[in-house]
Amino acid sequence: MPRVPLTWLAEHVETPAGLTAEQLAADLVRVGLEEEAILPAAVTGPLVVGEVVERTPEPQKNGKTINWCRVDVGAEHNEPGGDPRGIVCGAHNFDVGDRVVVALPGAVLPGPFPIASRKTYGHVSDGMICSARELGLGEDHDGIIVLSTLGIDVPVGTDARELLGLGEEVLEINVTPDRGYCFSMRGVAREFSHSTGASFTDPGLPVPTDERPAGFAVELEDDAPIHDVPGCDRFVAQVVRGVRATDPSPTWMQRRLQQAGMRPINLAVDVTNYVMLDLGQPMHAYDLARVAEPIVVRRARTGESLRTLDDVVRTLDPQDLLVTDSPAGRGERIIGLAGVMGGGDSEVGDATSDLLVEAAHWDPVTVARTARRHKLPSEAAKRYERGVDPQLPRVAVARAVALLVEHGGGVADDGLTDVDRTVVPSPIELPADLPARLVGVPYTADEVSATLTEIGCEVRGDGDVLHVLPPTWRPDLTVGVDLVEEVARLRGYDAIPSVVPAARPGLGLTAGQRTRRSVARALADAGLVEVLSYPFVGADQLDALAIGPDDDRRRAARLLNPLSDAQPLMRTDLLTTLLDTARRNVARGESDVAVFEIGLVTLPQPDARVAPRLPGGVRPSDDDLAALEAAVPPQPRRVAGVLAGQREPAGWWGPGRRVDHTDAIAAAQVVADVVGVPLGIAADDARAPFHPGRCARLATADGTVVGYAGELHPNVVTALGLPARAAAFEVDLDALLAATDGAPLQATPVSTFPVAKEDVALVVDADVPARDVLDAVRVGAAASEAGDVVESVRLFDVYTGSQVGEGKKSLAVALRLRAADRTLTAAETAAVRDAVVAEAGRRFGATLRA
Repeated sequence: MPRVPLTWLAEHVETPAGLTAEQLAADLVRVGLEEEAILPAAVTGPLVVGEVVERTPEPQKNGKTINWCRVDVGAEHNEPGGDPRGIVCGAHNFDVGDRVVVALPGAVLPGPFPIASRKTYGHVSDGMICSARELGLGEDHDGIIVLSTLGIDVPVGTDARELLGLGEEVLEINVTPDRGYCFSMRGVAREFSHSTGASFTDPGLPVPTDERPAGFAVELEDDAPIHDVPGCDRFVAQVVRGVRATDPSPTWMQRRLQQAGMRPINLAVDVTNYVMLDLGQPMHAYDLARVAEPIVVRRARTGESLRTLDDVVRTLDPQDLLVTDSPAGRGERIIGLAGVMGGGDSEVGDATSDLLVEAAHWDPVTVARTARRHKLPSEAAKRYERGVDPQLPRVAVARAVALLVEHGGGVADDGLTDVDRTVVPSPIELPADLPARLVGVPYTADEVSATLTEIGCEVRGDGDVLHVLPPTWRPDLTVGVDLVEEVARLRGYDAIPSVVPAARPGLGLTAGQRTRRSVARALADAGLVEVLSYPFVGADQLDALAIGPDDDRRRAARLLNPLSDAQPLMRTDLLTTLLDTARRNVARGESDVAVFEIGLVTLPQPDARVAPRLPGGVRPSDDDLAALEAAVPPQPRRVAGVLAGQREPAGWWGPGRRVDHTDAIAAAQVVADVVGVPLGIAADDARAPFHPGRCARLATADGTVVGYAGELHPNVVTALGLPARAAAFEVDLDALLAATDGAPLQATPVSTFPVAKEDVALVVDADVPARDVLDAVRVGAAASEAGDVVESVRLFDVYTGSQVGEGKKSLAVALRLRAADRTLTAAETAAVRDAVVAEAGRRFGATLRA
């Protein structure tokens, strides 16, 4: 994200007095540059220039010597009566008469480090004499700043925050990929001018192409260009000799680099970075003694490698564009990864005095691919891949050379290298009425022409068609609609009326979309909270769920460029990521968790087609797109939930109730009820991550398994740090929707007749599933003489003990009976009870508990 110091911006465009970062953000957002953050001043409170009037060294018992100083900080800031302030200082690189920077009580330095009067070494130190490091201006901590050594001569009491640029806010902006020119002060100043009408002075105008002697030899040899575009079409270089290359850069330059988020290094590196930030042209400075003519720009060969400036040896790809040279007796040598990062063999060192300053124009696609291939998102690559002005290299080299000569004492060679193979872009034909037709604002042809001229275009023609030649710094302007967008942007998005099109009858959400929303509402009504998790997982997450090596869920799609190397796989079930969400909540103190998610899973097939590798920079053919779509694995939509801790909280009504497997089964049943598909529920003992004895397999009427629900395995609960007896469910929502007939659910008429209640306690073998007994109860009740009058069947008690016998259990079932056309008689309800007992007895040998 580019950072914009206000004083730096003011060097290129006229800014109003008192401009704040907040106002600048408001001005820039009108032309599409959004505020990312406002960075506050590095120092707040009183920071002033002082003069040392007394310095008394005082040795201490610990062997250290401190200086007890009297410092004149001006009449406004001195002690009452005008006496200089007393300050303790541990540095020794100053003396009486030196002007220094003093932080007074109430100031806050970077850190934050508040300054206050405090007693130390037997004195009350009423402030602090500051070093560069303490002010965030550099790494020099052993010596304080002596202003005279920096060429600064200002009166005592002067505000040092303004003097050193420490009281300035910095605006950080968000730049869209098509506006790469705004990664520079030049570009942001231009946009500020567009927004406010302020006078803009372009520092990047081409320098006169006067005749110069030939400079350092450069050859462009790109025999394998990508999408028929050469990797380099301009290369400018100049030699500067006798430069103090590793000296510190000027304080003002260091401060601006720091405000822009870059670390000052030395004069040679800082100058190239400063010019890049100012103009938008990345540059590189080579140690002339470590490069040999000619420099050759070419593609990499198979097997080549390069040690880059970050001291990493990188294996190169044939599509990588390289900068090479040919040292005597050593053959070809790679000295840089073009547009991305220089090589370690030619970097500036302590002995460097002669520099080769280079600026080039590289192909954005080549740079982008190289940067991503080697995971090197350098500042240079960020700019090149968005498009850099091909007219800037010569301007940037001239600017950098001038700064090196001014601050490093160098002498520039007369010779200049400028290999220029750039081509002028073709004009764009723009119907004059196209902006009005597309945007809906009646722009006139004159307004369109004036707006495009303002952004730097050359506009010819005053009839129905305009011939527009975009400026060199706008490579994103290639077709008519790009120009339409510029007209809309500069004329003001707020001038575009909001016109909502009328909805066509019969459109809206599909039946599946409505059902999915209903499922989410129903689960939320049941007390679960909807969450959204990333669909990326790692093998360790599958291990934690005890998913076996032969499980189909281990067959996952692997990402080529994952967000995290720890999670390179696409999830094959929802529970893997949802359980991680539950774990994170529990780890942060939420011991009672009830969450659910509706999302896609990716299920690669063993015989799946391989996706084709599509060419870059061009639209794929229809056949390529069809092959790509055919290779996409199935991605069914599922719904899953995790419940842990207390399902019902404790209170005056009782101790509460802990989650168990029945809660997960009930939640899955809620999903099925909303969709309108009856679920068959059967025990399952082989599905990870569930408890073997407390897991239910969920299936439709035709036997299709659509999910699982139950208690999690104790080992899984322990591995994830969840509360004991945590439960979960996962259901294939697409499979449930496919099991419906498409007809809307029909509401059941509400009977006006009273309900009849019958409770039946059935004694069965202990290994008989309760679900099977409930099915028998429903079938028996429906077959009774009273007809189908069952409104609900609910298990409300399970008892084992001596009263029912060894190996037996008692299941107490509450029946609620109601007829639609009459009040049920006692005989009819008794008939239902008898039919229930008979059916359970026939199936399981059940008897009525005495």
